[in-house]
Amino acid sequence: MKLKQLEGLLGNLQQFSNPKVELEQYPTGPHIASRVLYTAENSFGDVGDRVVADFGCGCGTLGIAAALLGAEHVVGVDVDSQSLEIASANAEELEVELNLVQCDLGNLDFRGQIVDTVVMNPPFGTRKKGVDMEFLRVALAVASQAVYSLHKTSTREHVKRAALRDFNASSAEVLCELRYDVPHLYKFHKKKEVDIAVDLWRFVPRGA
Repeated sequence: MKLKQLEGLLGNLQQFSNPKVELEQYPTGPHIASRVLYTAENSFGDVGDRVVADFGCGCGTLGIAAALLGAEHVVGVDVDSQSLEIASANAEELEVELNLVQCDLGNLDFRGQIVDTVVMNPPFGTRKKGVDMEFLRVALAVASQAVYSLHKTSTREHVKRAALRDFNASSAEVLCELRYDVPHLYKFHKKKEVDIAVDLWRFVPRGA
């Protein structure tokens, strides 16, 4: 599947109708989502015929992209039941299989490296300090091949240090810097939209 075709399919997905600010729910747009998964597959072979987990899957955009690119099995994990209902409807609309689990990531009962690849757009940690690093810690504990994750560019050194020193990654590489378009979703937003610089990371777990 070509990149533009993937982006077009993702552009038709339903997104949050009533986003929850405490969960930092922001949609992962089709432009970024398509490039994350296309890069993971075409540059590294981390999607096709792989078991892929989408952590904090929200409306399922990253997980559905993985399924469209030929993942063998996709699991979406999110704490919010309303998001999972939208993700289920989106998967059904595009006729892909998405296995959904409602769970707080900190309580996830995955033992050992039971998925090949984790893809995620975790909360940036502006509401709950450190939640972005908790996502990364769990992802590196369960992935056997690679973790793809989006983090604010301003946190680059902190993310790299945590991944290599605290979470036992064997490598941590910024593949590219992207512009994350944050639309006006919440009352405290003053502007119609804001662009935030984000890094697309590829982490390799120790032993991969």
